[in-house]
Amino acid sequence: MRNNPVSVIVPTCGRDAYFVSCLESLRRQTCPPGEVILVNNSLDESLEQKAREAYPSIKIMTPDRNLYYGESLNRGIAISTGDFVLCLNDDATLDKDFISEALKGFHADETVGMVSGKILRPDRKTVDTTGLFLTVWRTARERGYGRPDRGQFEREGFVFGVGGAVAFYRKKMLDEIKEGVSFFDPFFRMFYEDLDLSWRAHNHGWKAYYVPTAIACHVRGGSVRNGSGQGRALARRYLNDEFHSDLIKNRYRAISKNETFGAFCLHLIPIVFYDLCTWLYVLFFRPKVIKIFFSNPKELFEANEKRSDQSGCGT
Repeated sequence: MRNNPVSVIVPTCGRDAYFVSCLESLRRQTCPPGEVILVNNSLDESLEQKAREAYPSIKIMTPDRNLYYGESLNRGIAISTGDFVLCLNDDATLDKDFISEALKGFHADETVGMVSGKILRPDRKTVDTTGLFLTVWRTARERGYGRPDRGQFEREGFVFGVGGAVAFYRKKMLDEIKEGVSFFDPFFRMFYEDLDLSWRAHNHGWKAYYVPTAIACHVRGGSVRNGSGQGRALARRYLNDEFHSDLIKNRYRAISKNETFGAFCLHLIPIVFYDLCTWLYVLFFRPKVIKIFFSNPKELFEANEKRSDQSGCGT
């Protein structure tokens, strides 16, 4: 293993200058990353200077359009050189030992391809996530989400996947499970991109591991919700109609790509119940979402085509 085996990818739109605190926390790491790549989706001309002040050796990519989260990560991962890739929301900050502690998770088993730390809210008393799980509704559940941290998540161990806000990946795994040239499905602008990748990795035989001593903080919803919605449950209430449509559509896409027929049948009743509640809410409270959702139905069919292309893949 190299001395600096970690590449860090930070997509940002520059909102509220969250990225500055994120980069400063990277600079304070006791095990510094080998490289930090900032994907700049902002129109702020001063962002580059602020980024270099916070992390002088940073590499900056500036696309000609907003790539959103998933495709921004794809661009950064494609040019990364580390054995491990840490993908960070710009509204996340790391404790100084985060990288050194999180790396230990990859040594738990040679099939560990993903590691999650204990991610707290900025008050450091509330849990944001301690690992990603697939529910019977076929939704993504962040373990401990919004609950007070009373030491109930101090045991390390295997989890289903890792939340996208602070997600550590083994590069070998990412290379193995990528779809064409994409590590994250580019149709997932944001939402469910982490579950889709975790689910795909799980289907290829890779595992995820939780390390409670790797601690970070995350402003839940800092990049996409208005101020009143940050850190709150029922995230869909604080999203605009377009993002709300993405939230629904991306769940369907993740199921279509990754679910087995047997598991789908087993979970059919809770899936239908969840969908019924979702669409009743949309119909009565967010009717514009329906029009947006059905404006491009071919994306769901493309998910099935992608699944067909991958049939027979595995380790």
